Amino acid sequence: MAIKKSSTKKVTFKISAPDAKDVRLAGNFNSWDASSASLKKSRNGIWKRELALKSGRYEYKYLVDGQWQRDPLNNLFVANTFGSENSVIEL
Repeated sequence: MAIKKSSTKKVTFKISAPDAKDVRLAGNFNSWDASSASLKKSRNGIWKRELALKSGRYEYKYLVDGQWQRDPLNNLFVANTFGSENSVIEL
């Protein structure tokens, strides 16, 4: 019997926030811990972070200067228990 390794995919999360001082990423892939996933700002104001994620369905949001926001580049989202929406990615 062969044991199949769970495949991981590299996913680049990015958001345009040229005036932001701090951008973080939280989702069910990191127990919604925004402190564990800060993004890096490029010269053009795009913040990026690459993560290796296993196949599955994930909900996430960005924390931009202390304000939660959905991914403006992703039209797939679901309502959350806080009265707003979480972005969704399926791998």
